[in-house]
Amino acid sequence: MEIVASRHIDSTTGDLMKRTICIFLFLAATTVFAQDKNPVTSVVKEILPRQEKNLVAAVEEMPANKFDYKPTEQQMTFSHLVLHIIGSNNHLCSTIGDVPEVKAAVPLKESDGKDKLIAALKASFEFCTTALGKVDDSKLGDEVELFGGRKGPRAFALIALTNDWADHYSSAAMYLRLNGLLPPTAQGKK
Repeated sequence: MEIVASRHIDSTTGDLMKRTICIFLFLAATTVFAQDKNPVTSVVKEILPRQEKNLVAAVEEMPANKFDYKPTEQQMTFSHLVLHIIGSNNHLCSTIGDVPEVKAAVPLKESDGKDKLIAALKASFEFCTTALGKVDDSKLGDEVELFGGRKGPRAFALIALTNDWADHYSSAAMYLRLNGLLPPTAQGKK
């Protein structure tokens, strides 16, 4: 029990340090982009490639035979997590960029397999890149439909998107670690 508690404390301290560093980097980036006419959307566009790289690498790291893994009965499977990331990217980026949401001819399923899910995940990030290219800070106050018919400013969807990327990566990292695998950001340089 002491080892678990110690790991939790170390993990919590590490998480706090990572959040502090992220906040610092966000503030630094905001300062750098202060001369930019679109500092908020520019920062999100700068965040996207790193989050894409980490999330795709995390999904690629999980062995295909572990995509049905879920830590507890109440949690989703790893493949469901990937489907959730894809859906979140497509919905939020569609809302942010005011472009039609990408719909697959045949809806994806948890049983579709690793290769098909990775391809769809990559496509969802390509869609986000395109959709984010269509928005600037002047549109952040526009009212959009968020979730479940709820309305709010486009800025809410933009912030929710970056929060989702962080949340989804932490979930994927947990699934990997519970299977004895290191998440991409914990691996040494290749």
